[in-house]
This record gives sequence, C-alpha cells and structure tokens, in this order.
Amino acid sequence: MGFDQYHEPPEELSQKARTFARMIASLTEEAEAIGWYEQRLALEKDRQASAIMRNAQHEEMKHFGMDLEFLLRQKPEWRTTLQGILFKAGNIVEHGDDAEEASE
Repeated sequence: MGFDQYHEPPEELSQKARTFARMIASLTEEAEAIGWYEQRLALEKDRQASAIMRNAQHEEMKHFGMDLEFLLRQKPEWRTTLQGILFKAGNIVEHGDDAEEASE
C-alpha cells in the first residue's frame, strides 16, 4: 500500500520522518481546500451559502496554521527564515532575500 507523501520506502523511514511527511501532506491539503473555497466564494451568490463557506475556509486556515506551527517546531531554522518574511509591511521579495541571507 503506497502513499504519494513518501518518495522513499516508508519502511526505511523513521517514525519522525513519516510524521513529518504526513504533516507536509496535511499542510498541502489544507492549502488546497483554502483555494477551493476561495473559488467557490468568488462565484456564490447566496449570502447564507457564502457565510457557511467563509466559515469553513476559516477553519481550513486555522488547520493550515496549526500544521505549519507543528512543522516549524520540528525545523527551528525554518521559523528563523519565516520570521524575516511574515507579518511585515513592505516588499515581500526583499524580505525573503534578506531572510535568506540572514540564515546563511
């Protein structure tokens, strides 16, 4: 029984590596769901249906955030890089370049 989240033989991976792969897969799935809701909301005319979809999309964003936080706790260097990019006004690309340089 194979899963797309593994690119190496699962039986050769540690439990920690398999958990990490599952969380990456979960993060990807949450991001996809957020995108699907965004498309649905762009077209939905019924206010009540839109409200329900917005609520569901918000739940997916919460799950995305929890998945990301779990991964960042496993990879502190990722947190350091992202702290140089996220939640800052200004040029996103410049922040990314600066964060990358700072982490080297």
